Amino acid sequence: MNKVSIEKMNRLKLYGMQRVFQTILETRQHQTLTNDELVSMLIQAEWEDRENRKITRLLRAARFRYQASIESIDFQANRNLDKNQLLRLAECSFIEKKENLLVTGPTGVGKSFLISALGHQACHKGYRTAYFNSQKLFSRLKMMKADGSYINEINRIEKQDLLILDDFGMRPLDNQDRMMLLEIIEDRHERKSTIISSQLPVEKFYDVIGESSIADAVLDRMAYSSHRIELKGTSMRKNKKIENKN
Repeated sequence: MNKVSIEKMNRLKLYGMQRVFQTILETRQHQTLTNDELVSMLIQAEWEDRENRKITRLLRAARFRYQASIESIDFQANRNLDKNQLLRLAECSFIEKKENLLVTGPTGVGKSFLISALGHQACHKGYRTAYFNSQKLFSRLKMMKADGSYINEINRIEKQDLLILDDFGMRPLDNQDRMMLLEIIEDRHERKSTIISSQLPVEKFYDVIGESSIADAVLDRMAYSSHRIELKGTSMRKNKKIENKN
């Protein structure tokens, strides 16, 4: 009977339940468990297995630049990073509230790692997340306009609970870029959360976006009511190279 039950669990894709039930039988633990305890253990095992598989799917789909975590962020470096603010953001209530985050600072101070850590945290809390290098995203969307898959990709981006646009402003936007940016931000405004990182201070976004009316529309929806992290200091990568040489 137990062999049949295990086979049925497998067919029903109750993999967590199957694995624990098999372990319980092999260790003869079932002889000391009440029916309530056995059922509780099986349900808990299945719930944890499904949660772990969901997190794995979300992390794979997000395509983060770094395998980062909140625990691995260096708060000791002199880069104007408020630990309390970051830990509050790591709770991901800003995603629930459909709020945005802007992370700015010079190259090498850890912007990409930081936003990747927040993205990982969002996935672990069950939020659909997508990470993009801004310039590569716009280039990709242009190609999708040519092959007819643009609308599907824009709809997919709109459905993400958290969208992360890294390295924004590495070059000025052309007309297509700025219109696509406006469409993305407009679709997500007060519906979903967006994180943007840039080497430029927010006031320089106008110059990058280019056309004042579109820049006003984007910044009105994105910048003025966002959480902000303004990192400072020298490149952490350069500092690590110097330390390694010493």
